[in-house]
Amino acid sequence: MVTSPHELATQAGLKVLQSGGNAIEAVIAISSCLSVTYPHFSGYGGDAFMIISDANGKAQTISGIGQAPQDISSYSASIPVRGPKSMLTSAAYVDTLGKAYEISKKDLKGQKSWASLLSPAIRLAKDGFPVSASEVFWLNFRLKEMGSLPGVESGYLIDGKVPTVGQIFKQPKLAKTIEMIAERGHRDFYEGKLAAILAKGLKDAGSPLTAKDLALTQAQIEPPLSVAYRGGTLLGNQPPTQAITTLEIMGILERFDLSKIPEGSPDYYHLLVEAVKLAFIDRNKYVADPKFVDVPAQRLLSDAYLDQQAKKIQMEAAMPWPYVYKNGDTVFLAAVDSKGNCASMLTTVYFDWGSGVQVGDTGMLWHNRGASFNLDPKSPNRLESGKRPFHTLNPGMYIKDGKPVILYGTQGADGQPQTLAAVLTRLIDYKMDPLTALAKPRFLLGKTFSDTRDSLKLEKDAGQEVFVELGKRGHEMSEIAAQSPLAGHPGAIVIDYQAKKITGAHDPRSDGRALGV
Repeated sequence: MVTSPHELATQAGLKVLQSGGNAIEAVIAISSCLSVTYPHFSGYGGDAFMIISDANGKAQTISGIGQAPQDISSYSASIPVRGPKSMLTSAAYVDTLGKAYEISKKDLKGQKSWASLLSPAIRLAKDGFPVSASEVFWLNFRLKEMGSLPGVESGYLIDGKVPTVGQIFKQPKLAKTIEMIAERGHRDFYEGKLAAILAKGLKDAGSPLTAKDLALTQAQIEPPLSVAYRGGTLLGNQPPTQAITTLEIMGILERFDLSKIPEGSPDYYHLLVEAVKLAFIDRNKYVADPKFVDVPAQRLLSDAYLDQQAKKIQMEAAMPWPYVYKNGDTVFLAAVDSKGNCASMLTTVYFDWGSGVQVGDTGMLWHNRGASFNLDPKSPNRLESGKRPFHTLNPGMYIKDGKPVILYGTQGADGQPQTLAAVLTRLIDYKMDPLTALAKPRFLLGKTFSDTRDSLKLEKDAGQEVFVELGKRGHEMSEIAAQSPLAGHPGAIVIDYQAKKITGAHDPRSDGRALGV
């Protein structure tokens, strides 16, 4: 089974599995297609993260995070969130795919050629595809800002206008770039002919990144972080991702008996929100590149600390929420093959449309993840040469009885741990099928681009009783529409070994779906 937020990408992964490919090969094909068909959320000029497991639960992670340039002397006053100066970190997405491919060959005896896995993306870029509703929404949303998004204006509008849903869109320049990666290998992006083209394009655009910065870029293969939950183990990527935040939330919830708390009740939402607050305070205090700062990951996920955190929650009263929301968009995709090998992946260009700048004639937007750095010398996430920025992305996997049983992840920046807390409790504690779990009402805490209040946003279909009761406990409530894009776009695959059944879904709020062989 495969799942992704765009049906054409999902179909590409399905074909890999149908022709005998493995889970890693499937997600490489899916992800490459998403970087063509979902350019507002994903791209070759971005970052990516994976959790890979064999059928016996032997797991490893890949964190593909581009680093800050060697020369950061021009950043003394501020870090722009759009434009050339926001192109502040190299892009590790392609190296993530390459390292995953090497793991497929070595550990899973993968037989697919590298070029064959990128060929569906090349075909979509060259021949065109119907523009998605999501892309049209985000083009319209940013229409008044096109002056600061020159690569979006020139690259994705058709005759100066936002395309209609279903209109065929071709990207010949991007097709040539992907062909170079397919023919010359993934490291050509960093050290070869394509790297030289990119370095010139970045310089011409006004980015501080150089050829040397590209050559230094390496996705990291690492053991996963883990926390116990309901007789199994939840896995996530190492810092500087916020996987530790999702795991801390779930570790706190492990200390409560959810069987006595009805799903969807005021107690349910209150408990999840309070656990989120506690974990976010730790996230903002500690999580950064562990090569530069001490991140006490083991302490934050220890039984003693999680016990202590759980005791702080008062079911009758809400804690204050002091933190600012961070924007950001991503795509989640996953695959499980016939042998039980699993791959869970997230890719990102940070803000929708990333920096808004295309690199030379490559047809490729560069991301703006470096904008998440700051210049406060006291911050763990302060800008430093060669440092990787804090990352919201955290794909996940749930292992039980020595086997992977749930693959999960979501789009949504700061909303990711919040969305995952709701999805995971519904899947694990309340035994819902993936589509039901994903369709249920969700919340988002803090500021967003559409609501500057530090309120608790909750989808309308949670019910008036829930809004009233949470308000009594001290939550500042904001109603958002049912099935709101603000609530994230998670996906999930659940493997039931006893019933010999796999079920999967992608969020009904997205353009995606899950497909099985």
